[in-house]
Amino acid sequence: MVLGGLFFGFLVGVAIMAGFKYLSDLRRKARIRKIAGIYLLSQADEVDFKKLCGSSYPNHISFLTFDKVNWLNEMLVKFWPFVVEATEQRVKLALEPMLEMYRPAGISSLTLEKFHLGKVPPQIDGVRVQRLQKGQVHMDMDFKWGGDGDVVLNAGVMGTKLPIQLKKLSFFSTIRVIFQLSDEIPCISALVVAVLPNPKFQIDYKLKVIGGSTGSIPGLGDMIEDLVNSSVSDQLEWPHRIVLPVGDTPADIISELGLKLQGKLRVTVVRATNLKNMEKIGKSDPYVRLYVRVLFKKKTKVIDNNLNPEWNEVFEFDVEDTETQSLVLQVKDEDIGTDKELGITTVSLHDLKPDTEIEVTKRLFKSLDTVRVKDKGDRGSITVRLLYHPYTKEEQDIAMAIEKGELEAKEELKNAGVVGGAMDAVGGGVKMVGTGFSTVGSGGAKLVGTGVGAVGSGVVRASRMMSSGVKRLSSNHRLVNSASPTPLTGSPMRETNGLFKSKEV
Repeated sequence: MVLGGLFFGFLVGVAIMAGFKYLSDLRRKARIRKIAGIYLLSQADEVDFKKLCGSSYPNHISFLTFDKVNWLNEMLVKFWPFVVEATEQRVKLALEPMLEMYRPAGISSLTLEKFHLGKVPPQIDGVRVQRLQKGQVHMDMDFKWGGDGDVVLNAGVMGTKLPIQLKKLSFFSTIRVIFQLSDEIPCISALVVAVLPNPKFQIDYKLKVIGGSTGSIPGLGDMIEDLVNSSVSDQLEWPHRIVLPVGDTPADIISELGLKLQGKLRVTVVRATNLKNMEKIGKSDPYVRLYVRVLFKKKTKVIDNNLNPEWNEVFEFDVEDTETQSLVLQVKDEDIGTDKELGITTVSLHDLKPDTEIEVTKRLFKSLDTVRVKDKGDRGSITVRLLYHPYTKEEQDIAMAIEKGELEAKEELKNAGVVGGAMDAVGGGVKMVGTGFSTVGSGGAKLVGTGVGAVGSGVVRASRMMSSGVKRLSSNHRLVNSASPTPLTGSPMRETNGLFKSKEV
């Protein structure tokens, strides 16, 4: 009996070991097959993928590859000292107006005391020719700069000048450069430089208050981070760009290369549902801040003590490029001091059809950077209706003239000390570029009127990052609340054939 038990136990043990080995072999073979499949996919080209996907091949997949340019990096090493000497002062002069334009309300003044690019040149990991057009070459560069640059800002805070140092600067992005070709030496009449939105650019730095601590100024780090990211996104991120003329470039070429308004986006903020409560007593007081460009933010009214608010407010935004731009929706909780973030989301404008209204419901997130910022909780959702209208040439000219006037008005108000910065205006006058169409003959369409500027009075809410009280100022500025405008000339705009109309909400 004992020997029989031992023999049976031995057989059971052998069977268990054999089963374990068999399962291990299966897992090992599965891993090998997976690795082999991944390797084969990594080696596949566009033709291979089209064979695999057939008619369901996604149009957004691109196989553009970067070519190594070691020779260019070697040239940068040699010429970098001369580049620094030639460009530092020019870059400083170009940055100072941008700092003032995007200056947060908690800072009374912001100047650039020191700007040094450092001794370490940037690294260009690769270059690809995106497309060739008549008279132009479009080139994308995989740009990395982790140098020893040094920037010192002078910030006016609470009546004193506070030197803020940004050191160990690093910048990673894909940069698009457009060469406008010319028949004359040096064969280039202008350059267009922009930062591509995908992959998202990354800026890192160490923030230091010279002679003090960043902790002594609540919210200072967040303000500087928002300033840096907002200014780069709104001024350099494609489709926005910088046009650099080379030599005596004709004004019409520079104008043609510049960014133009392509259409108007009408947004109806309908409702939010199941918002996260940020209050210990009672419920949050939500409102929505929305924008396409950071420089032109707009804001709904505040609905007190409600986690399922309904606004049904209408706003309009100029759009430069529906292919790359998105509508940003920030839901906030109004509070004494600093407003709390309830959630944020974006709506891509890529799939909008001209003059066709759609309703979209989007989930809210803690941050748009869902990779680095994890948020497992439910923050609710927001519903909006969108209507995009492409501009005609006449509408485009009027819209661009009005926008130019708005920016100049903001600059005058800022210089007069009425508002802390160009981004502070979230209420005030409004410009509206509307359109009227009437049927002519057999289904033809004819422009019979274009809405001209309308000026209303609104409320300017200064940003409250410095934990100060709420500051309200009135201005004849760009409308960010949905105040009902009064046209300066002509009759109010009416809705014809589903186009925009001016209405009170």
